[in-house]
Amino acid sequence: MKAMVINEFGGSEQFTQNDIAEPTVKAGHVIVRIAASSVNTIDMMIRQSGADLPFAPQLPGVLGMDFAGTIEAVGEGVTEYKVGDEVYGCAGGLGDLQGSLAEKMLADVRLIAHKPASLSMKEAAAIPLVGITAFEGLTRALTGEGQNVLVHGGAGGVGHIAVQLAKHMKASVFATGGSDEQKDIIESLGATYIDFRSESVEDYVSKYTSGNGFDVIFDTVGGNNLQNSFAAAKLNGQISTTLSLLETDLSPVHFRGLSLNVVFMLLPMIHNVGREAHGEILKQLASIVDAGALKPIIDAENFTFEQIAQAHDRLASGKAVGKVVVTVE
Repeated sequence: MKAMVINEFGGSEQFTQNDIAEPTVKAGHVIVRIAASSVNTIDMMIRQSGADLPFAPQLPGVLGMDFAGTIEAVGEGVTEYKVGDEVYGCAGGLGDLQGSLAEKMLADVRLIAHKPASLSMKEAAAIPLVGITAFEGLTRALTGEGQNVLVHGGAGGVGHIAVQLAKHMKASVFATGGSDEQKDIIESLGATYIDFRSESVEDYVSKYTSGNGFDVIFDTVGGNNLQNSFAAAKLNGQISTTLSLLETDLSPVHFRGLSLNVVFMLLPMIHNVGREAHGEILKQLASIVDAGALKPIIDAENFTFEQIAQAHDRLASGKAVGKVVVTVE
Protein backbone atom coordinates (compact mmCIF):
# COMPACT_ATOMS: atom_id res chain seq x y z
CA MET A 1 0.00 0.00 0.00
CA LYS A 2 1.05 3.62 -0.46
CA ALA A 3 2.49 5.58 2.46
CA MET A 4 4.35 8.84 2.96
CA VAL A 5 7.57 7.82 4.68
CA ILE A 6 10.51 9.62 6.27
CA ASN A 7 13.89 7.92 6.04
CA GLU A 8 15.72 10.58 8.03
CA PHE A 9 14.72 13.20 10.57
CA GLY A 10 14.90 16.76 9.33
CA GLY A 11 13.06 19.08 6.97
CA SER A 12 9.73 18.48 5.27
CA GLU A 13 11.61 17.37 2.14
CA GLN A 14 12.26 14.09 3.94
CA PHE A 15 8.79 12.81 2.99
CA THR A 16 8.79 10.29 0.14
CA GLN A 17 6.00 8.11 -1.20
CA ASN A 18 6.79 4.42 -0.75
CA ASP A 19 5.01 1.10 -0.98
CA ILE A 20 4.91 -0.61 2.42
CA ALA A 21 3.34 -3.84 3.66
CA GLU A 22 -0.35 -3.70 4.54
CA PRO A 23 -1.12 -4.11 8.25
CA THR A 24 -2.46 -7.41 9.55
CA VAL A 25 -5.39 -7.27 11.93
CA LYS A 26 -4.90 -8.57 15.48
CA ALA A 27 -6.95 -8.99 18.64
CA GLY A 28 -8.35 -5.77 20.07
CA HIS A 29 -7.57 -3.84 16.90
CA VAL A 30 -9.14 -2.81 13.61
CA ILE A 31 -7.73 -1.93 10.23
CA VAL A 32 -8.88 1.49 9.06
CA ARG A 33 -8.79 2.80 5.49
CA ILE A 34 -7.67 6.37 6.07
CA ALA A 35 -9.73 9.17 4.53
CA ALA A 36 -8.04 12.18 6.15
CA SER A 37 -5.27 12.99 8.61
CA SER A 38 -4.49 16.28 10.34
CA VAL A 39 -1.09 17.79 11.08
CA ASN A 40 -0.17 18.66 14.65
CA THR A 41 2.82 20.49 16.11
CA ILE A 42 4.04 17.24 17.65
CA ASP A 43 4.17 15.68 14.15
CA MET A 44 6.55 18.44 13.09
CA MET A 45 8.63 18.02 16.24
CA ILE A 46 9.04 14.30 15.58
CA ARG A 47 9.88 14.85 11.91
CA GLN A 48 12.45 17.52 12.75
CA SER A 49 14.02 16.21 15.97
CA GLY A 50 12.96 12.60 16.31
CA ALA A 51 16.48 11.45 17.07
CA ASP A 52 16.21 13.33 20.38
CA LEU A 53 12.72 12.08 21.28
CA PRO A 54 12.38 8.68 22.98
CA PHE A 55 8.90 8.14 21.54
CA ALA A 56 9.80 8.83 17.90
CA PRO A 57 9.20 5.98 15.42
CA GLN A 58 12.07 3.93 14.09
CA LEU A 59 13.13 4.83 10.56
CA PRO A 60 11.88 4.46 7.95
CA GLY A 61 8.75 5.72 9.66
CA VAL A 62 5.17 6.70 8.87
CA LEU A 63 4.00 9.77 10.79
CA GLY A 64 0.47 11.03 11.40
CA MET A 65 -1.53 10.69 14.61
CA ASP A 66 -5.03 12.04 13.94
CA PHE A 67 -7.26 10.33 11.40
CA ALA A 68 -10.76 9.58 10.21
CA GLY A 69 -11.65 6.65 8.02
CA THR A 70 -13.62 3.45 7.48
CA ILE A 71 -13.05 0.09 9.13
CA GLU A 72 -11.96 -2.64 6.72
CA ALA A 73 -11.19 -5.50 9.14
CA VAL A 74 -12.02 -6.30 12.76
CA GLY A 75 -9.78 -8.27 15.13
CA GLU A 76 -10.67 -10.92 17.65
CA GLY A 77 -12.56 -9.67 20.68
CA VAL A 78 -13.77 -6.47 19.03
CA THR A 79 -17.54 -6.17 19.44
CA GLU A 80 -18.22 -2.44 19.28
CA TYR A 81 -17.16 -1.98 15.66
CA LYS A 82 -17.86 -3.71 12.37
CA VAL A 83 -16.58 -3.49 8.81
CA GLY A 84 -17.90 -0.31 7.19
CA ASP A 85 -18.10 1.76 10.36
CA GLU A 86 -16.76 5.30 10.11
CA VAL A 87 -14.35 6.07 12.94
CA TYR A 88 -11.88 8.69 14.12
CA GLY A 89 -9.01 8.66 16.57
CA CYS A 90 -5.41 9.35 17.49
CA ALA A 91 -3.65 6.02 17.38
CA GLY A 92 -0.27 6.06 15.65
CA GLY A 93 2.72 7.97 14.38
CA LEU A 94 5.08 7.28 17.27
CA GLY A 95 7.00 4.38 18.77
CA ASP A 96 6.06 1.14 17.06
CA LEU A 97 2.63 2.44 16.04
CA GLN A 98 2.40 3.09 12.31
CA GLY A 99 0.96 6.50 11.55
CA SER A 100 -2.02 7.63 9.51
CA LEU A 101 -0.13 8.94 6.47
CA ALA A 102 -0.85 5.70 4.64
CA GLU A 103 -3.77 4.12 2.84
CA LYS A 104 -4.47 1.90 5.86
CA MET A 105 -3.42 1.64 9.50
CA LEU A 106 -3.83 -0.75 12.39
CA ALA A 107 -5.62 0.97 15.29
CA ASP A 108 -6.17 -0.10 18.89
CA VAL A 109 -9.93 0.10 19.45
CA ARG A 110 -9.31 1.73 22.83
CA LEU A 111 -7.97 4.78 20.98
CA ILE A 112 -10.84 5.32 18.53
CA ALA A 113 -14.58 6.04 18.48
CA HIS A 114 -17.37 6.27 15.94
CA LYS A 115 -16.98 9.44 13.88
CA PRO A 116 -19.36 12.30 14.66
CA ALA A 117 -22.21 11.85 12.18
CA SER A 118 -22.50 15.58 11.51
CA LEU A 119 -18.89 16.02 10.39
CA SER A 120 -17.06 15.20 7.19
CA MET A 121 -14.06 12.90 7.33
CA LYS A 122 -11.79 15.92 6.97
CA GLU A 123 -13.45 17.75 9.86
CA ALA A 124 -13.43 14.66 12.07
CA ALA A 125 -9.72 14.08 11.47
CA ALA A 126 -9.01 17.54 12.90
CA ILE A 127 -10.39 16.76 16.36
CA PRO A 128 -8.78 13.81 18.20
CA LEU A 129 -5.43 15.08 19.52
CA VAL A 130 -6.53 18.64 20.23
CA GLY A 131 -9.97 17.53 21.40
CA ILE A 132 -8.63 15.03 23.91
CA THR A 133 -6.05 17.58 25.10
CA ALA A 134 -8.68 20.28 25.59
CA PHE A 135 -11.08 17.90 27.34
CA GLU A 136 -8.40 16.60 29.70
CA GLY A 137 -7.13 20.07 30.51
CA LEU A 138 -10.57 21.42 31.38
CA THR A 139 -11.79 18.41 33.32
CA ARG A 140 -8.59 18.07 35.32
CA ALA A 141 -8.97 21.75 36.22
CA LEU A 142 -12.50 20.97 37.49
CA THR A 143 -14.17 23.34 35.04
CA GLY A 144 -17.84 23.86 35.78
CA GLU A 145 -20.93 26.02 35.49
CA GLY A 146 -20.57 29.67 36.39
CA GLN A 147 -16.78 29.73 36.51
CA ASN A 148 -14.62 32.33 34.81
CA VAL A 149 -12.32 30.44 32.43
CA LEU A 150 -9.37 32.01 30.61
CA VAL A 151 -7.93 30.25 27.57
CA HIS A 152 -4.53 31.52 26.46
CA GLY A 153 -4.26 31.11 22.68
CA GLY A 154 -8.00 30.78 22.14
CA ALA A 155 -7.78 30.72 18.34
CA GLY A 156 -5.19 27.93 18.20
CA GLY A 157 -5.64 24.22 17.60
CA VAL A 158 -6.23 23.22 21.22
CA GLY A 159 -7.46 26.67 22.20
CA HIS A 160 -10.44 26.93 19.85
CA ILE A 161 -11.67 23.52 20.99
CA ALA A 162 -11.13 24.42 24.67
CA VAL A 163 -13.17 27.60 24.26
CA GLN A 164 -16.10 25.65 22.86
CA LEU A 165 -15.90 22.90 25.46
CA ALA A 166 -15.73 25.42 28.31
CA LYS A 167 -18.82 27.11 26.89
CA HIS A 168 -20.50 23.69 26.73
CA MET A 169 -19.61 23.25 30.42
CA LYS A 170 -21.54 26.50 31.05
CA ALA A 171 -18.54 28.55 32.06
CA SER A 172 -17.97 32.22 31.21
CA VAL A 173 -15.09 32.06 28.75
CA PHE A 174 -12.37 34.59 27.98
CA ALA A 175 -9.53 34.02 25.52
CA THR A 176 -6.33 35.77 24.54
CA GLY A 177 -5.19 36.46 21.01
CA GLY A 178 -3.02 38.87 19.10
CA SER A 179 -4.67 39.81 15.79
CA ASP A 180 -7.96 40.93 14.29
CA GLU A 181 -8.33 37.51 12.70
CA GLN A 182 -7.92 35.78 16.06
CA LYS A 183 -10.35 38.26 17.61
CA ASP A 184 -12.98 37.32 15.02
CA ILE A 185 -12.48 33.60 15.66
CA ILE A 186 -12.62 33.90 19.44
CA GLU A 187 -15.71 36.08 19.40
CA SER A 188 -17.43 33.83 16.86
CA LEU A 189 -16.99 30.98 19.36
CA GLY A 190 -18.78 32.95 22.04
CA ALA A 191 -15.81 34.00 24.18
CA THR A 192 -14.68 37.45 25.29
CA TYR A 193 -11.55 38.47 23.42
CA ILE A 194 -8.49 39.74 25.30
CA ASP A 195 -5.70 41.33 23.23
CA PHE A 196 -2.49 40.34 25.02
CA ARG A 197 -0.60 42.97 23.01
CA SER A 198 -2.49 45.91 24.51
CA GLU A 199 -3.95 44.62 27.79
CA SER A 200 -1.77 43.74 30.74
CA VAL A 201 -2.59 40.79 32.98
CA GLU A 202 -3.39 43.21 35.81
CA ASP A 203 -5.74 45.15 33.51
CA TYR A 204 -7.83 42.22 32.33
CA VAL A 205 -7.93 40.52 35.73
CA SER A 206 -9.30 43.77 37.15
CA LYS A 207 -11.68 44.31 34.23
CA TYR A 208 -13.22 40.83 34.06
CA THR A 209 -12.85 39.38 37.58
CA SER A 210 -12.89 42.51 39.78
CA GLY A 211 -9.27 41.73 40.60
CA ASN A 212 -10.03 38.29 42.04
CA GLY A 213 -8.52 36.25 39.22
CA PHE A 214 -9.88 33.50 37.00
CA ASP A 215 -11.17 30.22 38.41
CA VAL A 216 -9.60 28.16 35.62
CA ILE A 217 -6.81 29.00 33.18
CA PHE A 218 -5.99 26.79 30.21
CA ASP A 219 -2.59 27.90 28.96
CA THR A 220 -2.01 26.47 25.47
CA VAL A 221 0.87 28.91 24.95
CA GLY A 222 2.89 27.76 27.94
CA GLY A 223 6.58 28.43 28.35
CA ASN A 224 7.23 31.89 29.72
CA ASN A 225 3.53 32.67 29.44
CA LEU A 226 2.96 30.45 32.48
CA GLN A 227 3.96 33.40 34.67
CA ASN A 228 1.02 35.34 33.17
CA SER A 229 -1.24 32.43 34.04
CA PHE A 230 0.03 32.36 37.63
CA ALA A 231 -0.65 36.09 37.93
CA ALA A 232 -4.14 35.81 36.43
CA ALA A 233 -5.40 32.93 38.59
CA LYS A 234 -7.52 33.39 41.69
CA LEU A 235 -6.36 32.11 45.07
CA ASN A 236 -6.48 28.28 45.01
CA GLY A 237 -7.21 28.49 41.29
CA GLN A 238 -6.62 25.82 38.68
CA ILE A 239 -4.16 26.05 35.77
CA SER A 240 -3.78 23.52 32.97
CA THR A 241 -1.03 23.76 30.38
CA THR A 242 0.24 21.79 27.42
CA LEU A 243 3.73 23.31 27.39
CA SER A 244 5.87 23.30 30.53
CA LEU A 245 9.31 22.49 29.12
CA LEU A 246 11.18 25.25 30.92
CA GLU A 247 12.74 26.37 34.18
CA THR A 248 10.52 28.93 35.89
CA ASP A 249 9.78 30.41 39.30
CA LEU A 250 6.98 28.49 41.06
CA SER A 251 6.79 30.93 43.97
CA PRO A 252 3.48 32.39 42.70
CA VAL A 253 2.03 28.87 42.59
CA HIS A 254 2.94 28.39 46.25
CA PHE A 255 1.83 31.76 47.57
CA ARG A 256 -1.49 31.64 45.67
CA GLY A 257 -2.16 27.97 46.44
CA LEU A 258 -2.53 27.13 42.75
CA SER A 259 -2.95 23.71 41.18
CA LEU A 260 -0.89 23.16 38.02
CA ASN A 261 -2.00 20.40 35.66
CA VAL A 262 0.32 19.39 32.81
CA VAL A 263 -1.47 17.67 29.92
CA PHE A 264 0.62 15.34 27.75
CA MET A 265 -1.99 13.36 25.87
CA LEU A 266 0.48 11.03 24.14
CA LEU A 267 1.15 9.09 27.36
CA PRO A 268 -1.45 6.33 26.76
CA MET A 269 -0.02 5.65 23.30
CA ILE A 270 3.60 5.77 24.47
CA HIS A 271 3.17 3.59 27.56
CA ASN A 272 0.05 1.56 26.65
CA VAL A 273 -1.56 2.66 29.90
CA GLY A 274 -5.10 4.02 30.18
CA ARG A 275 -5.82 3.96 26.45
CA GLU A 276 -9.51 3.31 27.05
CA ALA A 277 -9.83 6.81 28.55
CA HIS A 278 -9.06 8.33 25.16
CA GLY A 279 -11.72 6.24 23.46
CA GLU A 280 -14.26 7.36 26.06
CA ILE A 281 -13.34 11.02 25.58
CA LEU A 282 -13.70 10.66 21.81
CA LYS A 283 -17.19 9.23 22.32
CA GLN A 284 -18.13 12.18 24.49
CA LEU A 285 -16.67 14.64 21.99
CA ALA A 286 -18.68 13.02 19.18
CA SER A 287 -21.88 13.51 21.21
CA ILE A 288 -21.00 17.14 21.91
CA VAL A 289 -20.26 17.70 18.22
CA ASP A 290 -23.51 16.10 17.08
CA ALA A 291 -25.41 18.19 19.64
CA GLY A 292 -24.11 21.29 17.85
CA ALA A 293 -21.81 22.52 20.64
CA LEU A 294 -18.44 21.84 19.02
CA LYS A 295 -16.98 22.20 15.53
CA PRO A 296 -13.35 22.29 14.43
CA ILE A 297 -12.01 25.16 12.37
CA ILE A 298 -10.25 23.89 9.25
CA ASP A 299 -7.57 25.89 7.45
CA ALA A 300 -8.63 27.09 4.01
CA GLU A 301 -5.63 25.49 2.24
CA ASN A 302 -6.34 22.01 0.86
CA PHE A 303 -3.65 19.32 0.73
CA THR A 304 -3.61 15.88 -0.82
CA PHE A 305 -1.83 12.83 0.56
CA GLU A 306 1.17 13.52 -1.69
CA GLN A 307 1.36 17.13 -0.47
CA ILE A 308 2.13 16.32 3.15
CA ALA A 309 5.41 18.27 2.97
CA GLN A 310 3.49 21.39 1.95
CA ALA A 311 0.98 20.75 4.75
CA HIS A 312 3.81 20.63 7.30
CA ASP A 313 5.24 23.82 5.84
CA ARG A 314 1.83 25.48 6.07
CA LEU A 315 1.54 24.73 9.78
CA ALA A 316 5.14 25.80 10.40
CA SER A 317 4.54 29.13 8.62
CA GLY A 318 2.15 30.32 11.29
CA LYS A 319 -0.29 31.43 8.58
CA ALA A 320 -2.75 28.57 8.99
CA VAL A 321 -6.13 29.45 10.47
CA GLY A 322 -7.48 26.35 12.18
CA LYS A 323 -6.30 22.79 11.74
CA VAL A 324 -4.25 21.75 8.70
CA VAL A 325 -5.72 18.54 7.27
CA VAL A 326 -4.58 16.31 4.40
CA THR A 327 -6.95 14.18 2.35
CA VAL A 328 -5.55 10.67 2.12
CA GLU A 329 -8.30 8.74 0.36
